[in-house]
Amino acid sequence: MKPRHALCIAALLSATSNIQAAQPAQANDPAPGYPARPIRLMIPFPPGGSNDIIGRYFAHYLTERFGKQVVVDNRAGADGIIGTDTVARSQPDGYTLLIVSAAYPVNAATRKLPDDPDKAFAWVGSLGYGPSLLASGPSLKVTTLKELLAYGKANPGKLTLSSSGGYAQFAAELFHHMSGMKMLVVVYKGGFPALIDMMGGQVPLNMGSLIQSLPHFKSGKLTPLGTTGLKRAAATPDIPTIHEAGVPGYEANNIWLLAAPAGTPAPIIAKLNAEIARYLSLPETTKRFAAEGAEPDPRSPADVRKLILSEMEKWAKVAKIANIRTD
Repeated sequence: MKPRHALCIAALLSATSNIQAAQPAQANDPAPGYPARPIRLMIPFPPGGSNDIIGRYFAHYLTERFGKQVVVDNRAGADGIIGTDTVARSQPDGYTLLIVSAAYPVNAATRKLPDDPDKAFAWVGSLGYGPSLLASGPSLKVTTLKELLAYGKANPGKLTLSSSGGYAQFAAELFHHMSGMKMLVVVYKGGFPALIDMMGGQVPLNMGSLIQSLPHFKSGKLTPLGTTGLKRAAATPDIPTIHEAGVPGYEANNIWLLAAPAGTPAPIIAKLNAEIARYLSLPETTKRFAAEGAEPDPRSPADVRKLILSEMEKWAKVAKIANIRTD
């Protein structure tokens, strides 16, 4: 996504230009008077990635909706831990918020985090999730997941699956484990180099960004075999999921959640959660999310807490099975 950063940011500004401006307080407003000053939205990664783009969409919406600036703070470092820890230690007053992605449970699976998710954060809501894509390149003559599974089981140890580190590596290792095939998962320093090597024939398979892969479908340099959600992606409705195409139960999504420091007043949490639901119900949001390979996924704060704990448990098991460690 990074090369598309400037275009995406320009698009979001025009895409949300029709959002109603600052709204007057209403009788059912759980936190009247909030916000009274600018809000900081921490995105613990550099500009240009999926966390940044999804976060900026929502920040622009809230700015227009509240009439108070929502300032995006890209605080990168330590795979997202630095920015995340900064929010955990901020005042719980509703004026510091955090975008949490799959990097959080993945980090928790491989190292000791400075903050306990049940004690450090108040979970606000879910903006959405984004599936990845399993694809084959020109060096492997398979066109469906069923063909891949048959080939892999007939040729144990001959397949290599490329991915970037972090969440993509975990998604690849989960597929490796659940498919029953013996293969080598190779980790690259970025998703694009891993994709390029597959399309160039250096490796036969890639688990990576759905959006990075989309432009190459028509070129014939890659064959999409399955997306990683439980249901088909809105951006690629003709591509089956890995779950439905031959590996039942397989699911590996990036996630975009909203959190605040623990102790943030419940009325503020309720107000922000209601705004997420409203934002995700807008047709323009659905359209723009689909363009980014994302799916709107509104959830209650209680359900978000269950989701993050479930993801932490899931990826901890994958880290143990695949012996993934952070030194």
